[in-house]
Amino acid sequence: MNEVWLNGQFVPADAARVSVFDRGFLLGDGVYEIVPVYSRNPFRLDEHLARLQHSLDGIRLANPHGLDVWRRALLELAARQDFADQSLLIQVTRGVPLPGQPLRDHAFPRGGAPTVLAFAQPLVPPTDAQKATGVCAITAPDPRWQRCDLKVISLMANVLMRQQAVAVECAETVFLRDGLLTEGAASNIFVVREGSLCTPAPSTHMLTGITYDVVLELAARHGIPARVSEVTEAELRSADEVWMTSSTKEIMPVVMLDDVPVGSGEPGPVARQMDALYQQFKQDVMRG
Repeated sequence: MNEVWLNGQFVPADAARVSVFDRGFLLGDGVYEIVPVYSRNPFRLDEHLARLQHSLDGIRLANPHGLDVWRRALLELAARQDFADQSLLIQVTRGVPLPGQPLRDHAFPRGGAPTVLAFAQPLVPPTDAQKATGVCAITAPDPRWQRCDLKVISLMANVLMRQQAVAVECAETVFLRDGLLTEGAASNIFVVREGSLCTPAPSTHMLTGITYDVVLELAARHGIPARVSEVTEAELRSADEVWMTSSTKEIMPVVMLDDVPVGSGEPGPVARQMDALYQQFKQDVMRG
């Protein structure tokens, strides 16, 4: 990592400093966004910035920048790195209370400025071998709050559930709430039944991913049947295919769920078709 963008300035990564009294550090009071960057070109940047705005609105924090400022800064940040494919993280917190106010109080401080940080790290997408093999996952009751549609930095439940998967050498924990599929600890989930896609509809119980949107657009464009509605636990467990999707995982087949094979126990034909369509779409977008 070369430089980060911190409070409107580009600074060397090892010189970047944030106050210990920042509410992001003390209370997890902030939001974030992750943008994949291919050949220094952010992928669907406006859509990611729109989701950032949704999260900011949800925690009642004014956006510190307009779209033009965000675009210029993030494009320059990507250009300043010495690696072309990047995972670009944006984080906005409620900042540090002004003098005379409590340093740690649940109530919003009066005045003050948010802390804005953006940095890039190398993006390592799944290899062809990984996609050809697929991954395993486990299920767990969804332990999170009621506003999972906000991309907030207080991610303790997701961290614990993701680690639960790692502890048994699996790639993801799939959440179930009241007998229904919601999403993964760090991904959206699709199922395939008899050649048709199905995925939960956007709600406050899930974070709608940019890749989630692309998959549904590609399905509509290429005549792949798709249904956006409730997915029951029974439908998940009897699916022919299950996928994880995210900006970094792209389309990743899940071939084992709770030690039980999904379908044939190998990545299915719809996953292979969608991955090919996604890779072509990504190339087309990057070429402009």
